[in-house]
Amino acid sequence: MSTSNSGWDFLDHFTSESVCAGHPDKICDAISDAIVDAALAQDPNSRTAIETVAGANRIALFGEIKTTAELNFEKIAFDTVKRLGYNVPDWGFSHESEFSNDIHQQSPEISLGVDGGQELGAGDQGMMFGYACTETPELMPLPIALAHALTKRIDVAREKDELKWLRPDGKAQVTVRYEQGKPVGVDKLVLAVAHDEKTTAEQVRADSIEHIITPILNKYKLALPADEDTTINGTGLWHIPGPESDAGLTGRKIVVDTYGGYARVGGGAFSGKDPSKVDRSGAYAARYIAKNIVAAGLAEKCEVGLAYVIGRPKPLMQTIHTFGTSKVSDKELHDFKDKLLDTSVKGICDGLDLRRPIYSATSAYGHFGKSDLPWEAIAKV
Repeated sequence: MSTSNSGWDFLDHFTSESVCAGHPDKICDAISDAIVDAALAQDPNSRTAIETVAGANRIALFGEIKTTAELNFEKIAFDTVKRLGYNVPDWGFSHESEFSNDIHQQSPEISLGVDGGQELGAGDQGMMFGYACTETPELMPLPIALAHALTKRIDVAREKDELKWLRPDGKAQVTVRYEQGKPVGVDKLVLAVAHDEKTTAEQVRADSIEHIITPILNKYKLALPADEDTTINGTGLWHIPGPESDAGLTGRKIVVDTYGGYARVGGGAFSGKDPSKVDRSGAYAARYIAKNIVAAGLAEKCEVGLAYVIGRPKPLMQTIHTFGTSKVSDKELHDFKDKLLDTSVKGICDGLDLRRPIYSATSAYGHFGKSDLPWEAIAKV
């Protein structure tokens, strides 16, 4: 039995945030991942490290690629922008914005490290963490699960024209109250939603509570916080969404993408990278292992750590931490991990079938907790 401390016994409150798919950083993640998917659809062995910058009336691509795929980068970028709802040039950012492309061929030195040996080598050094717990059906921490659900609900309400005043872009922040390590309620909730000029702040607040917040809290069987603890658009008004108001960059929302700060975060972001980049595939493998340990009833909380060096296939570090909740020995946990997944780069890519165009689904509302992604599967071990 593990004797380590629980790690979160001291918690009485925890806050996490999420952002909508039309947030400037998420626009960039979506464009970068759309390029990854387009490359993998034609060439499963593509190597990509795509960085997108979105600013006032401008999109710029940077990074490196090695692929046999023929890609129209500008079309991919602007198709993504239109899909996210930015089709009004007056907002200062749209499918008519300026575009530049400075993507270049992958460094031959990196390529040698990845492709030169008998086994697929890691595309970079770094450490990754995966986490799971019993707080939600998705085996995610409740604060980030709620924040993601709220931002997705904002986007759905706009896309389905349920709230006609909504514009793309938005944020949610949730403070959950804990008692004896268990979540028991939502104490504070913050929502930021972009809206048209004709709708009053009072209408935005009333509609947001009725159509966005209440359905999500009902789903999780939670009560609405007190009126003074529910903030909608803290500055009062928000008319101009997206990069006109705040520039965006690929990979800048890594805490939103992972566990909302509830678990440790690795050294690299995910979007724009092919699965040879262990920043991405290693984090997915760590989540897969942690989730399956919790799903199998071996622990109530689990954090898995992996670390790699460029050009080497196997991790230099593999740790499992259950915060004092393990039902079995540390050896049994590691034996379970070894049967579950080969954590070499090739083992992860093959075991989770990662060389395919599945990454656009990760560019909003987090990379974890979505049942249709391969690293979220419950294995039979």
